[in-house]
Amino acid sequence: MADPRGFLEVSKQESHYRPVRKRIHDWDDVYVHPAPPVVKAEVAEQARRCMDCGIPFCHSGSAGCPLGNLIPEWNDLVRRGRWDAASERLHATNNFPEFTGKICPAPCEAACVLSISEHTTGGSVTIKRVEKTIAETAWHEGYVDPQRPAIRTGKSVAVVGSGPAGLAVAQQLTRAGHAVVVYERDDRLGGLLRYGIPEYKLQKADIDRRLSQMRAEGTEFVTSCDVGVDLTVEQLRSRHDAVVLAIGAMKARDNVVPGRELGGVHLAMEHLVPANRECEGDGPSPLTAKGKHVVIIGGGDTGADCLGTAHRQGAASIVQLDYNPELPSERDDDRSPWPTWPLIMRTSSSHDEGGERKYQVAVQRFLGDEDGNVRSMVLAEVTVTRDADGRRAITPVGDAFEIPCELALFAIGFEGVADEPLLSELGVDKNRRGVIDCGSDWQTSAPGVFVCGDAHRGASLVVWAIAEGRSTARAVDAYLVGDSELPSPVRPNSLPLSVV
Repeated sequence: MADPRGFLEVSKQESHYRPVRKRIHDWDDVYVHPAPPVVKAEVAEQARRCMDCGIPFCHSGSAGCPLGNLIPEWNDLVRRGRWDAASERLHATNNFPEFTGKICPAPCEAACVLSISEHTTGGSVTIKRVEKTIAETAWHEGYVDPQRPAIRTGKSVAVVGSGPAGLAVAQQLTRAGHAVVVYERDDRLGGLLRYGIPEYKLQKADIDRRLSQMRAEGTEFVTSCDVGVDLTVEQLRSRHDAVVLAIGAMKARDNVVPGRELGGVHLAMEHLVPANRECEGDGPSPLTAKGKHVVIIGGGDTGADCLGTAHRQGAASIVQLDYNPELPSERDDDRSPWPTWPLIMRTSSSHDEGGERKYQVAVQRFLGDEDGNVRSMVLAEVTVTRDADGRRAITPVGDAFEIPCELALFAIGFEGVADEPLLSELGVDKNRRGVIDCGSDWQTSAPGVFVCGDAHRGASLVVWAIAEGRSTARAVDAYLVGDSELPSPVRPNSLPLSVV
């Protein structure tokens, strides 16, 4: 059984970051990587803090992990030094723990029983750190092998999109014995993992390592193929018995304020993608922050990614704007009671590296120079209200003021699936939220066409994408052969407890 006194005897210790003065000059992993015996010993102590509580909310799909990760079980295995068994238990519910262990915001930790009273307990178990260490240990010690199917069904599946949802559904269906081909429009595989998340947060070698395993299992990949353009829907349908749409929700939200047309005003992905391509060896990014006054509009994760990228490119100054009020440092039980996701102030590794954050402000207009490039931005203090239908209104309440700006980046979210010929040719429509609906079997309005990930639920977490990919794989498997033994961790349209 678990150590009942672990959380009383062991203090919470998060992963260690490399010093800021060093890491902002390279694109290497932000984490320190001690020798395996050292980190394993530290993490085994941290795993002692998991008390295997009677009702482990950490792996509840509504509040904690949507994958249903068996967290108390692999914590106890780590505590006892059973790293091979811990890896097996972790991979039983999560195809890609090396991704989630680095970039997931860890709703499991917010739902940990030790989070109820952090002043008394010392805070949640460091679940994310334990998960990351299990995954890294598994690769380092050779526990991760290809799982080739014992039988072949003779059925073929096309997966359109190679982000975390597409990769998860592809791996599950390949292991079930189907012939799976993943089509990716970009020149490299990984989707948002590859070109959206910066190198310092997720090393792309981690993606390539997992792709090698998937190829060894039998999954095929086709890059630089825009399905619906380079490959017609008629060709797609004739080659495959089922189609899964895992095309993401990459239609970026914009804000057409006066001066939006000026040079130097861009969407966030126009900055992140070429920066990632530079790290891949494709040459210098044409959109660099070097020597510039940078303003990032948006206080979320994408904005933080732009912040860390601008630091590494050598920005002269960086300001990140958020129209919301600054959040408290501790959970407000009235607004976000345990075990929901707490509405608190969060500081990422990028924020630790510098820059200024301004709250309750919004851009009013951009001002340009004689060459048509942005030179400054006019802001105003604002209040945010919502009407009875939930529509947001942002109202200026203070005097306008000007700040220098030579590179402006809109990181204000996404509006759903991008418009593309594939959907119209398949006969699949987007709903009012700009994403693709499906039935209880993950099937769209087009027979034999399924959907999962951000294309279905809107821009969300990698852990939700993997969960939907696994669930959709079961539905496709049952559609093809009549039944399925694959797991299904979530239902279509299920929501985390934090947003219900």
